[in-house]
Amino acid sequence: MTYNVLIPDNVHESALAVFEKYNHGAFKVIAPGKMSKDQLMAALPEAHALIVRSAVAVTPEILAAAPQLKVVVRAGAGVDNIDLDEATRRGVVVMNAPAGNTIAATEHAFGLMLALVRHIPQGHMSLSQGNWDRKSFMGTEVRDKTLGIVGFGRIGQAMAVRARAFEMRVLAYDPYNPQVKRLASELGCDLVDLDTLYAGSDIITLHPWLSDETKGMINKTSLAKMKKGVRIINIARGALIVDADLAEAVKSGQVAGAAVDVYKPEPPEPTNPLLNLPGVIHTPHLAASTEEAQIAVAVEAAHHVMEALLHGDYQSVCNPDVLKQLQA
Repeated sequence: MTYNVLIPDNVHESALAVFEKYNHGAFKVIAPGKMSKDQLMAALPEAHALIVRSAVAVTPEILAAAPQLKVVVRAGAGVDNIDLDEATRRGVVVMNAPAGNTIAATEHAFGLMLALVRHIPQGHMSLSQGNWDRKSFMGTEVRDKTLGIVGFGRIGQAMAVRARAFEMRVLAYDPYNPQVKRLASELGCDLVDLDTLYAGSDIITLHPWLSDETKGMINKTSLAKMKKGVRIINIARGALIVDADLAEAVKSGQVAGAAVDVYKPEPPEPTNPLLNLPGVIHTPHLAASTEEAQIAVAVEAAHHVMEALLHGDYQSVCNPDVLKQLQA
């Protein structure tokens, strides 16, 4: 049998190389680059597998148009653009590629932290405008500061390693990772509850999954629990933050600054209160945008498809209940 693999997003061409190397006629790959919705809908009826990034929303409509679909793989970590409940109902296995962009995302978050505490973007802009202003950009060191890491998965752990190398104290919070106590101990971090993390952190970096529990977790109430002058970094998902509440906290001085890489929606609306706000620096969802990361997630996603379709071997499954249906 020949399986049709549809890639309607800009996934790195390394994914194609995986299928070509191990193909032997088993796969037909359709990967024209970014597809319009009409193009996608026309191609879905023949698809057995779908590989997407964050730009394609795998909605009930999309799933209904793909009666032969067996697997959806997200070339990256977050799967909030995929309707997991509908996929489960239809017997479609959803997998992600969580390992490939860990280093890229971690380095970006750490870079944002350093840029934030040393006012690097503002200093660059000032000098580019012909100014020589050293007094306006007095910074602070991260050594001996406390970094609070919300979400202690791969990226959170990698952040802890780098923070410890910079001689920071690290507080970790993750109620969902069953290995978190051991991991925190091994990495020299203090495992705490969320309120303790809020109260004790000089800098907070967000790395949790987006869920009903975490959506809007940075809001007026939680911001009031934080140390005055805290700094906040978000490379995870824009919906973790109530933008208006964070903007007010920056204006009041409760939050000394924020670094934001993700938004809800994307791109952000021109009226987003965090845009053009002094003390807030922005990047356009660049955390995973390295050549190495894009190759890694593309290759990982392609291997997930191959192993699933050829051998029934499912890795990094995001809707595990569907496996019970397949085994019944």
